[in-house]
Amino acid sequence: MKVVVAGAGRLGTKIAQVLVATGHQVTLVDTDEERVDELKGQADADLVGGDACEPAVLEHAGARRADLVVAATGQDDTNLVTALLAKRHFSVPRVAARINDDENAWLFDRHWGVDIALPVASPLVSLIEEATAATDTVALLRLSKAGVDVIETAITEQSRASGRTLHDVPLPAGTIVATVIRDGQPTAPAPGLLLRPGDEVLLVSHEASEREIHAAFQ
Repeated sequence: MKVVVAGAGRLGTKIAQVLVATGHQVTLVDTDEERVDELKGQADADLVGGDACEPAVLEHAGARRADLVVAATGQDDTNLVTALLAKRHFSVPRVAARINDDENAWLFDRHWGVDIALPVASPLVSLIEEATAATDTVALLRLSKAGVDVIETAITEQSRASGRTLHDVPLPAGTIVATVIRDGQPTAPAPGLLLRPGDEVLLVSHEASEREIHAAFQ
């Protein structure tokens, strides 16, 4: 999938890193040329300096061929203009935009070209999952040098792990639970923690595949 991410701050950079790590082609755009230079050699994403609110910059970043545009800057007005431009001018199939101020949330709808509104308080895992229409289990980061994967799985009412404690979920070899995200907050993964629908379980493994993690929890 071809993705353009506008905004190379903490959130935008993390989104780009995760998408690159899971095999997507990503271009990261930012108005701060120093920030763009800083990321060179650190990010595997393509980097473009400029304002994503300008059609020429967004086109240079590949918006005309993009499957997804993510407006992830720290300014709601910038994100809305970028989203509208991506949808109306470049006909991008899927547009996601970050909401920085909850009072502006009502604006982030299809009238402004926004398919997916991304509240800033939501876990990164959920944002990636929703924006990319991924399945309930997604490999987030592939730490190839260490041979370790960070994998997240979402608990639903249909999950076999729902209503069970972490201790009662048989984990694949070489796998540990890093945290359970509940109501947007990380929770210590105590063995007696009862899993419930809406929980997001973050696991670290150097052996298990996504399919094995999915089988254990889903």
